[in-house]
Amino acid sequence: MSVRHPIISVTGSSGAGTTTVKQTFERIFRREGITAAFIEGDAFHRYGRAEMRRAVADAAASGNPHFSHFGPEANLLPELEAVFAEYARDGNGRTRHYVHDEREGELFGTPPGTFTAWESFAPGTDLLFYEGLHGAAVTDTADVARHADLKIGVVPVINLEWTQKIHRDKAARGYSTEAVTDTILRRMPDYIRYICPQFTETDVNFQRVPMVDTSNPFVARWIPTADESMVVIRFKNPRGIDFAYLVSMLHGSLMSRANTIVIPGGKLDLAMQLILTPMILQLIDRKRRAS
Repeated sequence: MSVRHPIISVTGSSGAGTTTVKQTFERIFRREGITAAFIEGDAFHRYGRAEMRRAVADAAASGNPHFSHFGPEANLLPELEAVFAEYARDGNGRTRHYVHDEREGELFGTPPGTFTAWESFAPGTDLLFYEGLHGAAVTDTADVARHADLKIGVVPVINLEWTQKIHRDKAARGYSTEAVTDTILRRMPDYIRYICPQFTETDVNFQRVPMVDTSNPFVARWIPTADESMVVIRFKNPRGIDFAYLVSMLHGSLMSRANTIVIPGGKLDLAMQLILTPMILQLIDRKRRAS
């Protein structure tokens, strides 16, 4: 953690909706005139697409059918922690981009499924923003969580998460339902061991709960809309949170526990603006006072 060089990490698994949360943060940064350095979690995968296929096949041949991007072996977590530590210390660090598709390939001049070259952060940024799988990871070899000043979890109920992943991977990547199902099954042990524990580390969790039937996500024809959902927002430390103000501003919301508010799904962006803007400005205020 750092007063002079704060770090915000948003963590959630594939299909959880972390990219949407990132867009909300970007709007806050623009509105408040905050310059951020960005890390995409995919940048710290150990393997490109073709290499990962080989690594999965090799692991399966060796008796491990569960090798996945969720686990530490497929990622550069000590290197990610080192970047967090370097940024917290002096505001420097480096990252790269994982190229997902042809459009990004044309943008970066690198084939899909590969990485761009490592590049240093631009000088003079106000904070570091991470979005990906391991923003609050703690393993035997790395403790990423201890360096982040604000940790956000994005974790829909599991059937909704699977529904979103299946629809995204079929539409954007051309996968079959069977292929996505195989991926979900292969990742499950690492999901339990390395993804779920991070949500104990996070300061605020946003969990979307559908109000329609998602009992079989593998045949669901539609992703439940925001208006067909509620969002459970849990604060690790509720001290200083003005729940009465939030309930009054977020019509249709209620408190379910002393540290938890439940809101209509369509109010998520507004809720994030109301909750996260003061937290971000507090980090920036501490930074400027220390400087």
